[in-house]
Amino acid sequence: MSDRNVVLVPKWYTTAQVAELLGFGLYKTKMLIATGELRSLKDGKYRRILPEWVDEYVSRRVEENVG
Repeated sequence: MSDRNVVLVPKWYTTAQVAELLGFGLYKTKMLIATGELRSLKDGKYRRILPEWVDEYVSRRVEENVG
């Protein structure tokens, strides 16, 4: 069995990756971060978002719209 089939799962995402995951534009995703609706952290000059923070955002939006 070859190790070349290993799939790496990112520990955190860039803003652009989160925008793509959520189906949002980059501007909207940056606004969610700026308003605190989507948690993020600054890593040097880059903004990073943990996968669980994306899940939290999605869960919160579902609760707001279902409940």
